[in-house]
Amino acid sequence: MDEIDRRDGGTSRGADYETVDLGVLVIGAGAAGARTAIELVDRGVDAAEMLVVGKRSHGDAHTTWARGGVNGALGTHDPEDDWTIHAADTLKEGHFLNDPAKVEAVTRRMPDLLQELDDWGMAYSRTPDGEIDQRYFGAQSFRRTAFAGDHTGESMLDTLVAQAQARSIPYRENVFVTRLVTDTGEDGDRVLGAVGVDLDTGEFVVFDADVVVLAAGGYTSLYERHSSRDDENTGDGPALAYQAGARILDTEFVQFHPTGMVGARYGEEWDGRLVTEAVRGEGGRLYNSDGERFMERYSPDQMELDARDVVARAIAREIAEGRGTEHGGVYLDISHREREFIRERLPRMYERFADLGVDMAEEPVEVAPTAHYGMGGVRVDDDGQTDVDGLYAIGETMGGVHGANRLGGNSLAETLAFGQLTGEAIAERLAGAADRDRPADARDARVLRDRAERHLTDLGRLADGDGTYDPETLFDDLRALLWEHAGILRDEQSLTAGLDRLAVLRERASDLAVGGPTSRSFEFALNLGFALDVAETILRGALRRTESRGAHARTDYPEQDSDLRRNIVVRRDSVGGMQLDTLRIGEPSEAVQDALDAGYELDYHQLE
Repeated sequence: MDEIDRRDGGTSRGADYETVDLGVLVIGAGAAGARTAIELVDRGVDAAEMLVVGKRSHGDAHTTWARGGVNGALGTHDPEDDWTIHAADTLKEGHFLNDPAKVEAVTRRMPDLLQELDDWGMAYSRTPDGEIDQRYFGAQSFRRTAFAGDHTGESMLDTLVAQAQARSIPYRENVFVTRLVTDTGEDGDRVLGAVGVDLDTGEFVVFDADVVVLAAGGYTSLYERHSSRDDENTGDGPALAYQAGARILDTEFVQFHPTGMVGARYGEEWDGRLVTEAVRGEGGRLYNSDGERFMERYSPDQMELDARDVVARAIAREIAEGRGTEHGGVYLDISHREREFIRERLPRMYERFADLGVDMAEEPVEVAPTAHYGMGGVRVDDDGQTDVDGLYAIGETMGGVHGANRLGGNSLAETLAFGQLTGEAIAERLAGAADRDRPADARDARVLRDRAERHLTDLGRLADGDGTYDPETLFDDLRALLWEHAGILRDEQSLTAGLDRLAVLRERASDLAVGGPTSRSFEFALNLGFALDVAETILRGALRRTESRGAHARTDYPEQDSDLRRNIVVRRDSVGGMQLDTLRIGEPSEAVQDALDAGYELDYHQLE
């Protein structure tokens, strides 16, 4: 993507803020945002009429941390695999809480989208015959996870950014979007634009946009141990949509990846960082401190490659029952593989641990569960549009694809598939609007300006606030709260206590000590405002869901309840409170139902 020239492109400056006029604003510069922007240009939308903004330096999105692979039924090794079996595996892993139409939209598109990346020059790992290689991943019936060593996300984003730059798609980095501006008309709410702050200069920005796409990531950094960097996946996308009037669903489903690094062994800065599932996909084995390969007791058929929630709970139990390491983890061992195999297939992991003084070819590494992915998010229709007209959500910001537990390798797949699909829908929308040639609405511009300026007044009050509490400290308190009260295992008493503690945090968050708009404390104060809302949806959803399903495990309701095969949705009510309801789940197509009935399943022992 090309850096925007602030002197051109319809921008103007007032005394207190900059205004940018756009057709499409894409919030989030990872794979989902980039793929959407590419599709828009390829379908005739003028690149000059759009802008991609990111909260971090360009090319430094969380996508780069997705290492293990991206799913698509190419059949490189297993020609009997196809998109319907991929869909069936996704629904089973999601405990049938997924939206089947969204699942099928992803799995149908992925073989072609993987080939498209190949045509664009992505550095896939290859078979001896030169085909895109594919590896086993947990709970998948066949080898369908394409990869580039163990740096798939980085290679994929590099490829997408290069394609966006070739199309001259403008971008702007280090911009924190703080509010979506909407208006209510005869047909309901619609988006008018957004407000943000340039974290480098402290300048406020108002974006006047016909369409806004939220591709701003998820919310697992709200947990004390997590696989993201501390300043990403802090709930911005879901919170922006919720505060604008869109519904949020299923945020109680938080995936705890089985294998995060153990900070007590490797240092606090590494605590929770992901040890990619590819290590287990290439044959890595889990052992407790007694030297027992304990997954034989929990999952004798699928072993280490059972569903992530199953493996994470098994590890947590081993640690809780005293069979963990002295540092609070278990051992992950791939030293039975040849050194060159490990260096070729897992180069980033090999280098990371070598730098920490651990030779993966000779000894195991220590791992424990870490918050990794939020299956919930913004409720959208089949095109990715939210309840708010003109506001779309894709990638980890949206919900619906993954159900109660995400299939490994499907996160990158979702960014590509819904990036393409939503880009198609927006291009058609804009073309239709151009055909109608509706004149600019002066009322829209006035409402945007008035509501943006009220929000900017609030931001001005927040900056240089001389209150009592430090935002970063409160954010750490929130992370500890969720880890304790809405972690791997939950019950009514703990969840209720968590809501009580959250109310205290909200009170303290109204009395913050904050620096200016370029300060770290200002950014944490903004993060905290979003995080408090998303944390409340997690706790309230988990309390409402009186069953155990997928990644949501209630010790006081250990069984799955067929009557709760429904999405729990949260909407902001007219006085700012949270209103919870449920939605019925659809049914899969006949073709996918046939694949489910066939009962395909991974046989781990093919790896032995």
